[in-house]
Amino acid sequence: MTGAERVGTGATILVVDDSAAKRYLLVSWLTRAGFRVVQADSGHAALDRMAREEIDLVVLDVRLGDMSGFEVSERIKADPRNASRPVIHVSAHAVSVADRAQGLTRGADAYLVEPIEPDELIATTQAALRYYRARSRAELLAARLAALVETTLAVNSATSFAPLLDAAASGAARIFGTGSTVAGQDADGRRWAAVVGGPGGRVTIREWAADLHAVPVGVGMHLVPAAEWPLPVGSAERVCVATARLRADRPAVQVAVPESALTTESDTLSQLVQAVATAVEAQRSYDEEHRIAVMLQRSLLPQRLPDVAGLDLAVCYEPASAQTEVGGDFYELAVIDDRLVAAIGDVAGHSLHAATVMAELRHAIRAYAVERHPPGAVLERVNELLRSLLPGEFATLCLLTLEPETGRVRMASAGHLPPLLVTDSTEFVEQRAPLLGVRARRPADLEFVLPPGATLVLYTDGLVERREVDLDRRLAELAVAAATVEPDLDAFCQRLLAELTPGEITDDIAVLALRRH
Repeated sequence: MTGAERVGTGATILVVDDSAAKRYLLVSWLTRAGFRVVQADSGHAALDRMAREEIDLVVLDVRLGDMSGFEVSERIKADPRNASRPVIHVSAHAVSVADRAQGLTRGADAYLVEPIEPDELIATTQAALRYYRARSRAELLAARLAALVETTLAVNSATSFAPLLDAAASGAARIFGTGSTVAGQDADGRRWAAVVGGPGGRVTIREWAADLHAVPVGVGMHLVPAAEWPLPVGSAERVCVATARLRADRPAVQVAVPESALTTESDTLSQLVQAVATAVEAQRSYDEEHRIAVMLQRSLLPQRLPDVAGLDLAVCYEPASAQTEVGGDFYELAVIDDRLVAAIGDVAGHSLHAATVMAELRHAIRAYAVERHPPGAVLERVNELLRSLLPGEFATLCLLTLEPETGRVRMASAGHLPPLLVTDSTEFVEQRAPLLGVRARRPADLEFVLPPGATLVLYTDGLVERREVDLDRRLAELAVAAATVEPDLDAFCQRLLAELTPGEITDDIAVLALRRH
């Protein structure tokens, strides 16, 4: 319980004096005035009680047997937990101006000279407590607003719905110093609640049964008996539920905390639920846009793999999880004159424009391949098309033809990462060449044989490139991961993706695996 809350419900006062008769008198006056009073007969006993109990105000004699009241007051104020607690000095001996000035300078909030009238003591105590109550509330509000700002930032920084609820519940517990529940509905229409027992506690997320549409549009707040609330929120008898519903076609967001956590103000809870609702709406819009972007991007790629006798084929494509825009990664697989044409490439950028460039390049590759041009000639023509019709655009590309019966491969690259050949060992098939969009001489096609049982892995840079990690090191990690090839090529591609990108996918990834029987 905060100082502001205790003062509002009956303050606890510590009377410190080494004279039993004087303590009795002071305690009697304060008790009759309605205060809860505890006692200490020495400075050390007073400091011990301050450390163990919640004290709102100290009435402190200046001359004690073990230490001066000035030192006791100074030590009370030096403790951050008690720095704001009022101290009233009383004395029948230290009554000079110098004594009073020293007492006030070393931490006292008031100084009474004996003989003291009961009304004077009570009035001084009430005045000090009023100031203490106002200061405590101001400090509490400032702390809650600071935590609210941090929580607002956290919920708006969340990359998906579950971390958003987690941040909201943790933030509510930190703001109000209690357990909390935050409920909302994701873009798929599933209702969830994040529950935490207190500040710093572990957040659990579970399904939520309450209808979040049965709430009027706007921001509201109501009290619910704890027994009627679906999930426990501390040990409160009643739960305060704040609700925000931004639009009639959207479900509400709810934040629940114990009623006792609100003290005399509820604006912070109202601001919190609005901040969470706004973040949930932004997250829902992002999820919908991302889903549309992924559908669009996948629609621009081959819808099925060709069935090629003598070859196993597998493709794994994963869009960047942090991008709402479509990207430029693409692949192509087609059979022309009993030869497999395989390509993988990446257009610079993440945008609808990058996706349209990708689609144009893919269709150009297919068109030139149908004319039976070798890979190098196809790249020359695609490069000329790109430079003529889409100046300023750049792309990388690896294109090859494969004869299933003989395993003969003819390959041309345009600045793309080298394919990985997996036999009894692993080897990158290097061909250094300028990327598409640049006028430069290109090397002759590279020819090699894919042995029976061997696997060729083509991939885009999202699989291996990481900020602040050397590319050669990442390529070495790919070679180690790909050294063992599962019988199921799809499982092989998924494992590469899982091992090399264990966290959030920050760039589009395409992996293409070819295995010769």
